[in-house]
Amino acid sequence: MEIKRDIMSALLQWKQRSERKPLIIQGARQIGKTWIMRKFGEEHFDYVAYFNFDASEELCREFENTKSPERLLGILRLYTEYPIEAGRTLIIFDEIQQSNKALNSLKYFCEETPEYHILAAGSLLGISLSQGDSFPVGKVEFLQMYPVTFREFLCADTPQMYEYLENLTEIVPLPEIVMGRVGEAYRRYQICGGMPAAATAMLEKRGIQEIEEVQKSILTAYSLDFAKHAPSKDIPRIASIWKSIPSQLAKENRKFIYKLVKTGARAREYENGLLWLEHTGMIYRIFCSSKPGLPLSAYDDLSAFKIYLCDGGLLRVMAQLPADVLWTENPLYSEFKGAMAENMVLQSFVTHFDVMPRYWTSEATAEVDFLLQNNASLFPVEVKSGTRLSGKSLGIYIDRFVPELALRFSMNNLKQDSTILNIPIFLADWTLQLLKLSTKR
Repeated sequence: MEIKRDIMSALLQWKQRSERKPLIIQGARQIGKTWIMRKFGEEHFDYVAYFNFDASEELCREFENTKSPERLLGILRLYTEYPIEAGRTLIIFDEIQQSNKALNSLKYFCEETPEYHILAAGSLLGISLSQGDSFPVGKVEFLQMYPVTFREFLCADTPQMYEYLENLTEIVPLPEIVMGRVGEAYRRYQICGGMPAAATAMLEKRGIQEIEEVQKSILTAYSLDFAKHAPSKDIPRIASIWKSIPSQLAKENRKFIYKLVKTGARAREYENGLLWLEHTGMIYRIFCSSKPGLPLSAYDDLSAFKIYLCDGGLLRVMAQLPADVLWTENPLYSEFKGAMAENMVLQSFVTHFDVMPRYWTSEATAEVDFLLQNNASLFPVEVKSGTRLSGKSLGIYIDRFVPELALRFSMNNLKQDSTILNIPIFLADWTLQLLKLSTKR
């Protein structure tokens, strides 16, 4: 089963622009970057010329010998059976992080042969870009790619429910059949997560065992990346941070605590490891905001933060959480249930909002799970994993800062109560749409 990815429309817009530069697709490994580039080429070009720099040292050496795009194009034609013609061929440079010279060549393709369409990507490209070695500043465009969203999953899983949600026109409770069927689809999505291979296995009903085998292989590949690509001195620290993520999120306030990584650990010893994991796209780091103000980044408390995994399905397997727990009421699954809910909601926010969310706390009296910035507005966000809405934190924030609107995600139905917009947790991908509908009230 094929999952329709929303990023395809952004790629088409890039293709059609006259002032176009080579485009670099960023994102964690195994999220489908290679697949989407090939699919885009097959659907919108006559030919696809695909080059993998990880698979050919010889190809990497070709870029060591010249910077001339015309000469490089002539050489590339020898490596493919397809014509390379301006406007008709999509040129794909995959795993481009394996060749600094190839990455740097994008500058010259931009300046001297802008008529060619060039896409580039790499599983650990974020690390290469963060190092700045031979980076073509100002001569490329970027497009961030993420795991499959629940919205994309639902479109393939239950098209009728997807169409209903896409066409919401007012903030009113959803019909019971929508709450039931979409809620069931969401639980399936929580099991498989957004890694395309795992999501496809779920959609094709291949069974939990096969889904988890896919997820475990991805986690193994992530761990092998530490040893293969990270600086040797940081490898043990990166691995320790990675292994600590479930226990970090199991705490009530989720705040990252260095002693959970290693007894006596200090922040300065692990900062490079955290940055490495961020740049690979494997984790999201959410800073505490000292106060709600614009821009959010100006009020970061850099000493206080939480880290979440890039994919909730991987988090479930990493924590060794049985899939059937998601379908039952198990008293042992309470604290981590909240962590899973937060991780899933954050994944939606990161995909659909330009500004990385923060969280807010008032010492020991209150804590708001996320602060969400949309244009010039800030929205406090509370995430509840079930239907119980106990807790005073959101109310304390509203009384103190009087936001235009507060968001509460839970398993309750869609409804607006005064300044609180209650959103079913499975509608997190539709938050922007719901905010627009709320302002029309």
